[in-house]
Amino acid sequence: MSVILAIESSCDDTSVAICNNGKITANVIANQTIHQNYGGVIPELASRVHQQNIVPTVHQALLNAKVDKKDISAVAFTQGPGLFGSLLVGVSFAKSFALALNIPLISVNHMHAHILAHFIDDPKPKFPFLCLTVSGGHTQIVLIKDYFNMEVVGETLDDAAGEAFDKTAKLLHLPYPGGPLIDKHAQNGNPTAFQFAVPQIADLNFSFSGFKTSILYFIRKQEKENPNFIADNLDDICASVQFSIIQILLNKLKKAAKQFEINEIAIAGGVSANSGLRNALTQIADELDWNVYIPAFQYCTDNAGMIAIAGYQKFLEGDFVGQEVSPMARMEF
Repeated sequence: MSVILAIESSCDDTSVAICNNGKITANVIANQTIHQNYGGVIPELASRVHQQNIVPTVHQALLNAKVDKKDISAVAFTQGPGLFGSLLVGVSFAKSFALALNIPLISVNHMHAHILAHFIDDPKPKFPFLCLTVSGGHTQIVLIKDYFNMEVVGETLDDAAGEAFDKTAKLLHLPYPGGPLIDKHAQNGNPTAFQFAVPQIADLNFSFSGFKTSILYFIRKQEKENPNFIADNLDDICASVQFSIIQILLNKLKKAAKQFEINEIAIAGGVSANSGLRNALTQIADELDWNVYIPAFQYCTDNAGMIAIAGYQKFLEGDFVGQEVSPMARMEF
């Protein structure tokens, strides 16, 4: 019998989940809207709001799961990577909670947890499988041999795919967070209306810095000829940008699947919520006879449900940490 309380506070969302014998019975997320005023996450503000949200979010998760504090077997928390101040709030609360109840602490790597989110619901991938992990800060292809035996076989050399979405949204004067808005506009646009430079990177690695620059120069050039270019073509621009990013991601994923002779394919991370990516992956799966695994929307973006399931697997292994543990803004995979 194990009941895991999990805390996720790596960026701007405070999330708390309960995992009861491998089943997620609560997954509460407190979003921060203050960053919309600045067009991006302000780390100091994020940590302050985490301090305000952490206690009521824990309380709500316990209510939703219908468990009492005395029922908790262990506390799992995101150790990193992430914003140091935000991580510090979650780690400090987890340590205090565990100390007060004299229960074990479990540290979780945020990126590991994104991948293990696939073990929350059925169907679950079979080992070994490949996972394309895409978010605002990471773009990786990971070979997963077991729950905690993972190897990064391809990653971005500079910017992440999620950052390409966010920076493009800023160029298009879309409010923060802009990634979901690009997805929304793209659904009404022509994905082949405009073409952008596709990076030529060896092996299974990615690069998006040049891609972002090509979009910037394209928009500047078009606006000189037509000051209303963005407003007149917003849907087509979004559709074309999204199509290009998806093609870059999936071309590398196809190459990895062929190289490792694996047809168990998963996606994870915030960008895995993108409807274009989900649809394109499903279509490719039919063509290449892949078994594809896509998390439910609530487990794509940062959430404690994925921390809880990772914590549960560590609990079974007796993999605990002591009170000396500290947050790590940069954490090895």
